Amino acid sequence: MRVALASCSALPGGAPDDVTLAALLGADVRPWDDPTADWDAYDRVILRSTWDYMDRLDAFLAWCEAVGPRRLRNVPPLVAFATDKRYLAALAAPTVPTAFVARGDPLPALSGEVVVKPNVSAGARDTGRFGERAHDAARTLIERIRSGGRVALVQPYLPSVDACGETGLVYLAGRLSHALRKRAVLRPDEIAPLADDELGAAAAMYAQDLVTAGEADAAERALGEQILAEVAARFGMPLYARVDLIRSTDGEPLLLELEAVEPALYLTTAPGSAERFAAAIRAS
Repeated sequence: MRVALASCSALPGGAPDDVTLAALLGADVRPWDDPTADWDAYDRVILRSTWDYMDRLDAFLAWCEAVGPRRLRNVPPLVAFATDKRYLAALAAPTVPTAFVARGDPLPALSGEVVVKPNVSAGARDTGRFGERAHDAARTLIERIRSGGRVALVQPYLPSVDACGETGLVYLAGRLSHALRKRAVLRPDEIAPLADDELGAAAAMYAQDLVTAGEADAAERALGEQILAEVAARFGMPLYARVDLIRSTDGEPLLLELEAVEPALYLTTAPGSAERFAAAIRAS
């Protein structure tokens, strides 16, 4: 099987996980928009570090369709679904309560500490956390997001994020491979500062201790399996997915984000996970 791992022009050789995976598969790593790439020459094209797609979403989705469902993993319809965080309203599983504010919509009433983010985003770009005294800044960010043609998401900032962080569940070929623990990224009353690089991600996303190996309890695993089953019923079983969960004020797990396009899978935190991913690709 001939495999390509799709990256971006800012990371033409891929992220560290890509390098490990490529070595196991004998795969090529190519930027998704490389005009010299012959994608038809590959049996599988695996989306990995395509971390600039949000700047050219239409072109990226058109490229996914051109590569096609026979080759591309995850498949193009799932990619289109998962690039837009409005999927939170389309899933039956419990999710973080979210107001969606499009151009022309009235501004929602803000209460307590809130998070504002765009519907299409990665790396915490254009994402902020605002307390009661910073609600004017939250409204300014909402306007900035929707004036650019996107939809703003407004969510409560749940205290559990500071207390215990997020739980990430990494699924490979429908099976839980490993769990992750991610500490809080956003600081109070600010838009996440961006790193000075081509990808434009929040500087905090590069912290060495941001994500570590973790564990998932029974309730988290049950919710992860429920979400994965919903996705599989619509699109077929994903080759890979990362399900990011946080706790409600009552302690119940909630879906924060479904990462099924180009998530970092943190394979180095879980011995054997790169080999499991390689095996899943070969069997896909």
